[in-house]
Amino acid sequence: MRSPKPTLTEQELEIMKVVWRLETATVRQVYETMLEHRKIAYTTVMTMMNILETKGYLKKTQQDKAYVYRPAEAKSKVVRGMVREFVNRVFNGSAEPLLMHLVEEEGLTEAEIARIARMARKVK
Repeated sequence: MRSPKPTLTEQELEIMKVVWRLETATVRQVYETMLEHRKIAYTTVMTMMNILETKGYLKKTQQDKAYVYRPAEAKSKVVRGMVREFVNRVFNGSAEPLLMHLVEEEGLTEAEIARIARMARKVK
């Protein structure tokens, strides 16, 4: 069994969200997208995207003079792994305390709680 990929940092996840949305992107495209929300250096984006490639989250190909990056895995698969890792680390592998916390502390609406209950019944 392959060892799990290292967990994404907050900044890495921010970059991945941009790449997932764009489907393919150059460093310049990710940089310009991120600049719309906050100040960041081009070299920081370039370094982080290289790290993401090394970690196995991005793949790159060369087109003309620039590298074009694409996600190595679907967003849903990466998020599923991150949630699993969080549940294992914080709740000793049990999702129940996480759900209880969300219901009790996060003010879920009745509709959200009903939807969770329907999903739970489906799994049975």
